Amino acid sequence: MNAWDLMPALLLLLFSVAASIGVGIVVLVVRRAKRKGPPLIRAARSSIAASPAFERACVFRRPPCWIAVRSRNLLAVQAALGLQHAKPCSWIEALAGDEKLFLAPPVKGWVLVMGSNLPEPGDEVDVCFRFVLELSRKLGQVQFFSASRILHHHAWVKADGGKIVRAYAWAGRTVWNQGALTAAERELDLKCFGYTEAAERISFNQPEPVALNVDKVPLLAARWSLDPARIDAGFLQSESGVAGEPSHRY
Repeated sequence: MNAWDLMPALLLLLFSVAASIGVGIVVLVVRRAKRKGPPLIRAARSSIAASPAFERACVFRRPPCWIAVRSRNLLAVQAALGLQHAKPCSWIEALAGDEKLFLAPPVKGWVLVMGSNLPEPGDEVDVCFRFVLELSRKLGQVQFFSASRILHHHAWVKADGGKIVRAYAWAGRTVWNQGALTAAERELDLKCFGYTEAAERISFNQPEPVALNVDKVPLLAARWSLDPARIDAGFLQSESGVAGEPSHRY
């Protein structure tokens, strides 16, 4: 048998060896990927969570105005609000904006409330003041947050035991500024202006201070209690809250 007769057998042998090496590399990569899978997945999730696209998606899950009540008792919050015609309601249905009031299921010791019937400081600050104060008398610690990306109106209020601990509201001007600045506000560099002080930007290259405040309201909420947009999506899909109408207009 000459060399030419051996050539097909040698080529077949080389192909088999190459294929075996390729399969071995694939198996090795897969095994390493399985061992390192969880850290890689966590890193990818962290990268996604830090991206602007993720933040924009969160905005759609965040109401423009909400209340956080330190409680695990949904019925107690429902009674304090005087909710009538109560019915089960999902988070997605509540975000559609058709509900007067929506009470989310308790999350980490907090009950979140949203809806079109919540008072806005920019409309009538005294109404918002009385509402938060009365709710705090009944339930203890109550927090109110509002942030309009269109008008740049914003507010944050913390009440405890029927007393206003801290409150700030802007609606074209400062309409409510009560209590000492909290550590979280200082850390986030929130700008709180006096009642007669204008909110002027330092230079045209800098964003408006009130616009920055609006962006930071959810960050403050996360420090004080909860940011609605950061609640686990699986929990929101699996758990339902309660929707209804208040017994009176605030």
